[in-house]
Amino acid sequence: MIYEMRTYHVNSGKMEALLSRFRNHSCALLEKHGIKLIGFWTNSMGGRSDQLIWMIAYNDYAHREQAWGAFAADPEWQKVKAESERDGLLVNFLSNQLLQPTNFSPLQ
Repeated sequence: MIYEMRTYHVNSGKMEALLSRFRNHSCALLEKHGIKLIGFWTNSMGGRSDQLIWMIAYNDYAHREQAWGAFAADPEWQKVKAESERDGLLVNFLSNQLLQPTNFSPLQ
């Protein structure tokens, strides 16, 4: 199992719209395409208030490529993204890390 930590740097005033998109659409669509959701976080102390940090998991690197390809091509996702960004992009930029758990991690 590999894990991906994604940090979305959210455009000013767009955090609630992004959280709503995840809550109401993105989570179900990600899971539909085999992406395992681990968790979502915002900063309550320390860090920046314009970040959404989330973690997901895949069986392996090939699974990651296949799942993201299917998600990106999903017409429902394309519609949800277009509608949610009608008044401007929600995310300014993202950063991500692919993480491999250690042999003593409880996440194995």
